[in-house]
Amino acid sequence: MGKAISTAESNAVLHRELDAFNRERLTPTAQRTQWRERLERGLAMELVEREWIERERAAVAPLLRSVPSEANAFVGWFESLAASGPGQGDPLFPWLAKHATKAEMRWFLQQERAGEAGFDDLVALTQVKLPTAAKLELGRNYWDELGRGREVAMHGPMLERLAFALELDTDQTPVWESLALANLMSALACHRDLAFQSVGALGAIELTAPARCEQINAGLRRLGVEGHARKYYAVHATMDVRHSTTWNREAIAPLVAEDPARALAIAEGALLRLRAGARCFERYRHELWAEAAAPAA
Repeated sequence: MGKAISTAESNAVLHRELDAFNRERLTPTAQRTQWRERLERGLAMELVEREWIERERAAVAPLLRSVPSEANAFVGWFESLAASGPGQGDPLFPWLAKHATKAEMRWFLQQERAGEAGFDDLVALTQVKLPTAAKLELGRNYWDELGRGREVAMHGPMLERLAFALELDTDQTPVWESLALANLMSALACHRDLAFQSVGALGAIELTAPARCEQINAGLRRLGVEGHARKYYAVHATMDVRHSTTWNREAIAPLVAEDPARALAIAEGALLRLRAGARCFERYRHELWAEAAAPAA
């Protein structure tokens, strides 16, 4: 009999395949040959993707039982996720701020890069055909992500400059949890029947990122990383506070006020994203902390 494949190995295979699929489907190409084969391969991968997404949705379903559907009450519930949502207050981040070595920080940032699906592109995909108020807010957010038209201020390249400054190993295979995070965000943004889940997931990033980014930035500063290299985290530690406030007020509240049924989908997306993040944090701690030296939570 062949060797049994563990759940971790199975997840690693799945998410490497989905990662390759997302790169292919989202990358522009001039290739026009073999279009039928590409479509058939893409459909097969979308079926695999949706089966995985449905398993993720089943896992967060118990957390959705008390979600309010009135707009103001829902925004209050949504904002409470910053304190009570999955993964919030994880001890990984104070440890990164105060204790991580440069090698440990480099490993962590390599995982962060792998889990980054491109916030600007996710916003652009999500806003297609949304109602006007939400579309305008996502448009303003997208313009900020693009540095308001200045290449040097674009958020995506900021992360690449940090990767260059720290000489991150781009050939290192990320843990599957990092790939799963990016795969989740791509799936929500690409499927129109998951568009409101994508609004919730993106809003959850804006809501919860500032505290984490502040501590990562503090750790990078402690390790002597220059300001221009750590600008990605310095910017998101402050800008996302404003982004979260306007996202909740200008996108989420109008969407739920117009149709209360959207509250459940938005909440589901937020919890899917936070759960995926919490899964990453747990794996990172497992990899980074020797059990005997693990700091107290």
